[in-house]
Amino acid sequence: MSNDGVNTGRRRFLTAATSVVGAAGAVGVAVPFVGSWNPSAKAEAAGAPVKVDISKLEAGQMVVKEWRGKPVYVMRRTDSQVAGLDKVDEFLKDPMSGNAAQQPAYVDPQARSIKPEILVLVGLCTHLGCAPKKRFEVGAADLGGDTWQGGFFCPCHGSKFDLAGRVYKGVPASDNLVVPPYSYESDNVLVIGVDQEAA
Repeated sequence: MSNDGVNTGRRRFLTAATSVVGAAGAVGVAVPFVGSWNPSAKAEAAGAPVKVDISKLEAGQMVVKEWRGKPVYVMRRTDSQVAGLDKVDEFLKDPMSGNAAQQPAYVDPQARSIKPEILVLVGLCTHLGCAPKKRFEVGAADLGGDTWQGGFFCPCHGSKFDLAGRVYKGVPASDNLVVPPYSYESDNVLVIGVDQEAA
């Protein structure tokens, strides 16, 4: 009879040990399986949509995300920056964004965005593909003084773009910066790579 007590204890121990090992094995299998649901680096490079949380993006700030191997600038413009867009129209090559290949049809042609305060641009100069730098200060003497309301400057060859990505006259770049297809999943999340009309 004393052997029964020992066997019961051993059985309980083996059952518990087997359960722990089985659970660890299940987790070991589940983690890579669930991870495989995320798009691969190859899929992202091929154009998988990229979600951007803009809830903590303050007015005047910009973040850079990668989509299809390109930098995408996402900026929350201030009210004064949005108001300043029409002040530079006369200095721009294409102030009303007439080149339909540079932006989706559902964005405003002057603000070049769905919501006036949120700007989304592919951060590659349309001259030779360099990455323009943010120069948000108004009236920068080296960028034109009174004609400069803030924007992007490409140091490679001197191309200038306003805070809607519209190109200035007299610079090497011939086209506005590209606005990629994008949409809003919610007020705080935008999706680069999915058209607003398809969302």
